[in-house]
Amino acid sequence: MPATPPGSPARLPLLHPDRLSPGQRLLYEEITGGPRSDGPQLFALTDTEGRLNGPFNAMLFSPGLGRDLQGLGAAIRYRTDLSPRVRETAVLVVAAVWDSDFERYAHEPLARAAGLTEADVRALREGADPGFTDPFERAAWSATRALATSSDPLDDDWYAEARTALGESALFELSTLVGYYATLALQLRLFRVPVPDPSGEPAPPKGEFRPSTGEFRP
Repeated sequence: MPATPPGSPARLPLLHPDRLSPGQRLLYEEITGGPRSDGPQLFALTDTEGRLNGPFNAMLFSPGLGRDLQGLGAAIRYRTDLSPRVRETAVLVVAAVWDSDFERYAHEPLARAAGLTEADVRALREGADPGFTDPFERAAWSATRALATSSDPLDDDWYAEARTALGESALFELSTLVGYYATLALQLRLFRVPVPDPSGEPAPPKGEFRPSTGEFRP
């Protein structure tokens, strides 16, 4: 899938935390004060004005659904049995399939922190075989590739092999992860969410957002 053309303007304004509706404020505080805010920050949740980066800003435009979506993401990251190496490998597989610059920006540092080498990260970025030697990690990479693309039929033989190598629990968690990050990749592409520049200030579109109506007027 094509990436956002370089220099394309973002399609959503970045909502300032001082101008949020009560529902938006609740979601904002759950994102910035939840488990994502704990520990070392390998990518910034907010810019220098406190506005949410990446897919989280878009969630504010439908805070009821956004709360459930971000909650699913937190559960995938913090409440599954997938190891950080397997989880970040799977996210980068989805990022490669969708050619998602933001997902690569956010998760390549997490993958390195989880122990993936530069060669591993480069292979995943290019959609190539990283050559994992651990049987579970290799099976998880292979299964994620099949789940993230439409070319594999996921037939009975495939399922029996994947279930033997990974088990039903890991297959459920991996398929949920693929669906979640594919959803984010779609929204990042739809709304042309940029990767933050070195100053942490993605350029917002010009215009005015009206929380009372949910409208953005250029």
